[in-house]
Amino acid sequence: MPAAMTRSLVALACATLPAIAIAQAGFPERPVRLVVPFAPAGTTDILARSLAQQLGERWGQPVIVDNKPGAATTIGTEFVARAKPDGHTILLTPAPFVIAQYAYPKITYDSRRDFVPVSLLMSIPLALVTNPGVVPAASVAEFVGAIKAKPGAFSYGSPGNASLSHLAVELFRLQSGIDAVHVPYKGAAPVVADLLAGRIGFTFTGPLEMMGHVKSGKLAVLAVAAPARLGYWSDVPTFRERGYPDFEASAWFGVAAPAGTPRDLVDRISADLVASIRSPDVREKLSATGAEVTGTTPDVFARFLDAEHARWSAAVKAANVTIQ
Repeated sequence: MPAAMTRSLVALACATLPAIAIAQAGFPERPVRLVVPFAPAGTTDILARSLAQQLGERWGQPVIVDNKPGAATTIGTEFVARAKPDGHTILLTPAPFVIAQYAYPKITYDSRRDFVPVSLLMSIPLALVTNPGVVPAASVAEFVGAIKAKPGAFSYGSPGNASLSHLAVELFRLQSGIDAVHVPYKGAAPVVADLLAGRIGFTFTGPLEMMGHVKSGKLAVLAVAAPARLGYWSDVPTFRERGYPDFEASAWFGVAAPAGTPRDLVDRISADLVASIRSPDVREKLSATGAEVTGTTPDVFARFLDAEHARWSAAVKAANVTIQ
């Protein structure tokens, strides 16, 4: 073959290569920004910094945890929605990533249109916790019966309007027909305090923070909103076991990237995230917080998000919540 023809064929082949195949070869070319839409604290901070360390070692570039709290996670989320889709800016997505879509009508982004799912990393199922001195019930059936017997007489607490805890009750109301009064607080701590004091009757919350009070007998846990029983609370039934097969609610975290991020780059980031979160030291840290560590492909996370959108759009509508 003549040299000139050979050079032409090579040039044609290079020209037809997908742009990302060339771009990904050097990824990451600079530090990667992991945007966290919360202030640095608690489980979120443990997760973000553990991932940043693991990914930085794998990629040979620093992964910077960039906390952008405010407006119920929408400030940080909007920032990533407008970022360049080259993998160098990604978002740690919590459950409000979906909920805000329906509770905040003025947000300028669409969590479905403006992002691509990368991986679901972990979840913390919520549990129905009661003060037995206020709501005398030893099972979900007795709880529903007690609430229905006195519509509007019992109250429940949550960390605020449109919080996951609030909407979990609204979702359960749709499926069970209970009627109770919502008392919104500024954070989770005062909810626990008032539940212990008997000023409210029940709440939906993460199990780990309630374990001590349940063991002491001050509070009771009736069920967990998970697909299966939790390893660390194996004696507590699920709502599925108690006749509510469609009731699930969890505080979860995943990673999403700006829309337009090429699929093979998304797959690369996803694979590294899964390897990172399943590493023994990271898994141990997160399991200590009560989390169920997962780590999924983009397609599995996409299906999970579809189910979350169906679940929480209905709950927000039922609660008639609109936050300006």
